[in-house]
Amino acid sequence: MTIQEMKERKRELGYTYAQIADLSGVPLGTVQKIFNGSTASPRYDTLRALEQILREPSETLIREASTPYLAKEQGKYTLEDYYKIPDDTRMELIDGVLYDMTAPTSSHQLITGFIYAQLFNHVTDNKGPCLPMISPVDVQLDCDDKTMVEPDILVVCDRSKVIDRCVYGTPDFIIEVLSKSTKKKDAVIKLNKYMNAGVREYWMIDPMKEKVIVYDFEHDDYPVLYGFDANVPVQIWDGKCVIDFQELYEHIRFLYEKS
Repeated sequence: MTIQEMKERKRELGYTYAQIADLSGVPLGTVQKIFNGSTASPRYDTLRALEQILREPSETLIREASTPYLAKEQGKYTLEDYYKIPDDTRMELIDGVLYDMTAPTSSHQLITGFIYAQLFNHVTDNKGPCLPMISPVDVQLDCDDKTMVEPDILVVCDRSKVIDRCVYGTPDFIIEVLSKSTKKKDAVIKLNKYMNAGVREYWMIDPMKEKVIVYDFEHDDYPVLYGFDANVPVQIWDGKCVIDFQELYEHIRFLYEKS
């Protein structure tokens, strides 16, 4: 993409400079200089990082392949196509667009496992009706044939939504653990999908920045930012369940010490 094309795409998406910097990993000052033209010859790797978060979904989201299940134009895929994808290939379908899902990292799995255990213990200790679940599990979010997502962690309090092949409908609580490959999707596309679908609470956990971004949609209190030294309350349970991120950090500290 040219810089002019990036500027046009920025306007289309409604991104601020700060959002572009956060999603791409490019320093905010550098982003501003590139878009206002004060940097005449930006570095190639910087332009590539910007291009990755600004290009059209159809350009980047699925692997190049000649297989029948990847034969359509992005935006036109349905659950019929989704169910043709081989079991060893993980993808999400959002509004007819297929998104490739890379294998999770060790930190990702340790974080999701730790939090799921806390949620599960809270429910069982209190004999509550809610069902914490952990990926991979399909969620037919809009109950249509254009979207099927796989949140990292979810809680469903209406058990009638849990059927054998998937969760059919909107979970009450969703957590996504961010990575470089999923950050744009989780922080922009899925954020809006979850909010519009009626998810009550959504957390994004950023292991690289050691932050937790909480969207409490029921109380219009969002976003609230926490560090990995905080106790973060689960609002769908009125704060009676709290995730101790300091304890979580101690659980995965050895991975940070290796990097």
